[in-house]
Amino acid sequence: MSALQTYLEACKETVNAFLARLFKPTGLHARLKEAMNYSLMADGKRLRPTLVIATAETFGVPRDRVLPAAAAVELIHCYSLIHDDLPCMDDDDLRRGQPTNHVVFGEAMALLAGDALLTEAFHLLARPIEGVPAERQLAMIRTLAWRAGVDGMVGGQAVDIERTGGQGTLQDVEFIHLHKTARLIQACVEMGGYFVDLDEAVREALSTYGECLGLAFQMIDDVLDVTASTEQLGKTAGKDVEEGKLTYPRFVGVEHTRNLAREVIRRGERALDQVGVRSEPLAALQALIVDRDR
Repeated sequence: MSALQTYLEACKETVNAFLARLFKPTGLHARLKEAMNYSLMADGKRLRPTLVIATAETFGVPRDRVLPAAAAVELIHCYSLIHDDLPCMDDDDLRRGQPTNHVVFGEAMALLAGDALLTEAFHLLARPIEGVPAERQLAMIRTLAWRAGVDGMVGGQAVDIERTGGQGTLQDVEFIHLHKTARLIQACVEMGGYFVDLDEAVREALSTYGECLGLAFQMIDDVLDVTASTEQLGKTAGKDVEEGKLTYPRFVGVEHTRNLAREVIRRGERALDQVGVRSEPLAALQALIVDRDR
């Protein structure tokens, strides 16, 4: 096992242990908590919380102090997957290798599970964080809300729905990728940086790194949808083509999409280099994004 794989597994194990303690299925609303945990504890990569951890650890912050913020991002991501799979959205029946939430719990409970995860993310992030002044914690909350909201993930999802099945343009693809996927990944890096007092130039470089990582991630996701199997992905392969989604391979082909992803990653590398930020996990995650097969 490589050093990166060991690091990823350690972060994933720590995050999973924290998530498992959040929502005990008790009380009259136990079924809701079961639905929340069903998707939350499915076998995901935990890339987003790992990015929060890796960024904070780059500046010497202990992992246990970062966990609430890392978990908050995973709650947001998980809610978005539940809603994305609903019949009124992408209408999928497989996610992370298991039946989607609404298939198991029904559409109404799945909708509420997503609502609850979204709300609880901010409940979790609003609790006092050791060593983080109120103004920087407020910046974390504001960043997550901004990147996940109408000018971020939700806005990108709206345009994705409007353009699905239509002609669209490459500019539409860029907007959808930047907002629907990249903004939340960008938020992870930005939030990790708020655990310490950094120069504005360093914050901007981290933000650029996060944006580039998120864009490359979605570009490779587009590639995998047409090159990987359902078993590899843990979700239905070929769905983008079947539904007429706007993707990079549709406009520029698979190989050029891979090359674009590498170019975007290099832009993120240069941003960190210019401010002297050195981080083995952040550098290794860039390579992982481009070379991944699921």
